Parts: sequence; structure tokens; C-alpha cells
Amino acid sequence: MNRFSWCDGSFYPEESLVNQRGGVAVYDGQDKTAFNSGTVMLTTHRILWKDQKNRNCVISLPLSIINAVDELPSSFTKSAKIVLHLGPAEPGRPPGPVTNSAYHYIRLSFRELGHQEFLKYLKEEIKQKKWEVQSQSPPALGASASNTTGLLPRQRPGIVGIERSIQQKNKETNKNISQAFLDLRNLMEKAKEMVALSKTIATKIKDKQGEITEDETIKFKSYLLSMGIPNPVTKETHGTGDKYYIELAKQLSTLLAKPIEDCGGMMTLTDVYCRVNRARGMELLSPEDLFSACQSMEFLSLPIRLQTFDSGVSVLQAQNQDVEEIVTNTTAMVQKHGSLTSEQLAQFLELSVVLAKERLLLTEKMGGLCRDETIEGLRFFPNLFLTQT
Repeated sequence: MNRFSWCDGSFYPEESLVNQRGGVAVYDGQDKTAFNSGTVMLTTHRILWKDQKNRNCVISLPLSIINAVDELPSSFTKSAKIVLHLGPAEPGRPPGPVTNSAYHYIRLSFRELGHQEFLKYLKEEIKQKKWEVQSQSPPALGASASNTTGLLPRQRPGIVGIERSIQQKNKETNKNISQAFLDLRNLMEKAKEMVALSKTIATKIKDKQGEITEDETIKFKSYLLSMGIPNPVTKETHGTGDKYYIELAKQLSTLLAKPIEDCGGMMTLTDVYCRVNRARGMELLSPEDLFSACQSMEFLSLPIRLQTFDSGVSVLQAQNQDVEEIVTNTTAMVQKHGSLTSEQLAQFLELSVVLAKERLLLTEKMGGLCRDETIEGLRFFPNLFLTQT
């Protein structure tokens, strides 16, 4: 650590950013340091580390004193690390966070993904030695971790340097986007493997029903369902016509009957969309297909059906949810408390605020409640015009 220097994070005129990663800690040999959570940046000349919380805390290490680089792969309990074996400090270097150190190497601990890519670029930059092409003056000293050192004026590159810096940043952004999509494709492949595994296990449970207790079977199947719907209805398996929407409506009814009952008999289509696509894993539904399937539920006499309120809010509602029952229960709840807002009713009934407001508006429409609109919001009272006349 005694090879690091304080800096303000500005680049040399001919220096450019190569790669950067977040969630990196710096070790002085085997010892932990105060630099335990920040962003490490690899440039053509240096390695810079910037603290995640204190943006004025920036330290730099010249690539020219790195003699060798090793990799320590991640394990079950440890994150991946890059070991930098360092030579003597450069003469006349600016002051740094540590004056003396017992070690001649540091370790960069990557607690997030990306250490292999960073290592590849690091080895390439050390091999090319771009810092030897043109001698640079040292960067301006920045504030220390305690923010007691004043900032000197920054070196400002010319127009050419700014254009090169912008081009390099755009190049790095494209690399990061490509890497993100690569990671996403790998995740999708793993998810498909997990869904296939769940199908295999479900089949084995069914074949060995007599060797496993019923409680164990139900419990294990609940774990499988949390991973995703075992056999989601898709257009590839059921076509694109009415058969697809009919089978999809049946599967949605099976999946949502219990959650809707737990939510008080109603669930907004927004919540339905999120819940269903989470359960389907990689076989995502479009909003149009979901809405078309929900429209078929009443025709198929399924336990749930689509209901649209006057405000335009659409919900899936259990068949046993009668409008008169909703009005009666909501009226009784308001009478019990004297008056209620939609937020208060949502808290009492453990519903979303949107559904609670729709219940109050429906009850008002049926004559059970009256509203009072003030600067504090909308509040509903019992309709005394009907009960006391």
C-alpha cells in the first residue's frame, strides 16, 4: 500500500480509461484496509481506486511498478482476487495513504462479476507499456480520505484529448453492454436447465407416490412451483388461435385462484402480470395475450373472471365475490370506524390502495357511502341520507 498516492481522479492528457469495476476492496498483502468498497479503474497508465461513499477519496498506482500479476479464483466463501506484485516506489511520488508496508504486493478483491475481464485488460496494458510513449507530469493531488488536503488545480487536456476520452468511454460502454447481454444469455440457459430439472423431479415424485408421504409431496411441489410453472402454455405448443387463449386461461386460473383468494378476492392486472411472468420463467407473456386470456375466463366458467371498474382499473376477481357482498362489507367497515380513506381501508383489509379505493367508489355508486373531498384527500362516510330518513 505504500506505493499508492492520493490523486483527484483526473487523467493525464494522453491517458485514457480501459476498464472499470465496482465492488472492489484493496488488501495490503494479507491485511484488510480501510479501502473496502469502491470502484477500481484501469487506465493506460495507472490503476485508480475511488471510494464508493467519499468521492474525494481516490488513490492511484502506476502500472510501471507492477512486476507480476496473479489470479486467485473465487470459492464458496471467498471472492475472486487479483494479486499485484510490486517493485520499488517511484522516486518523487506524491504522498499516499500509507508510508510503510510489510508487503511487496497488494490484492484487489472483486465482490462482483468482472475480474477476469479486468485481468485480461490489465495484462495487455502492462505488456504494451503505453506510459513510456510520452512522459507525463504527475496528476494534481486530491483530497485525502479525511479530506484535509486541499485540491490543486486539475490538468486539463486539449480538444484532442477530450475527443479521445469520449471515444474511449463510448467503446467501454459498448463492451459493458455486450458483457451484460452475454451474462443474461448464460442466465437464461441456466434457468432453462432448472425448469427441465424441476420437470424431471416432478415426474419422479409422481412415479414414486407410494414411497413419499403426501405432506412431503405437497411441500416439495410447492418448491418446484416457486421455481416456475412446470409446463407453461405457449404459442409453440398450442398455436396462435382460440385454443391457445383457452388453455392459457385455464392455466392462469389454476395458478392464480389461491393467491387471489389470499388477496381478498381481487388482484389488479398489473400484479397478475408480474406474478404470472415471474412463475413462467423464460416463457414470458405479453400484456395483450394475458388480457385476451383473462377475457375468456367468464365464458369458460372458471373460478376467476375479469372485472373492469368505472375508473378503468381492471382486476381478476373470484367468482364467489358478489358485488352486493362487497358493498355490504365495505359499508359495515366504514360504519364501524366512522369514516375511512382508501389507505386506511387497504390497511384494515390487507389490500392494495388501488383495490381499496375501487371498493369505496363501488359502494358509493351503490348508495352505501358518501364522500368528503378536502385538501387532505378523499374520505368516505356512511350514507346517513338513506339510514336516517
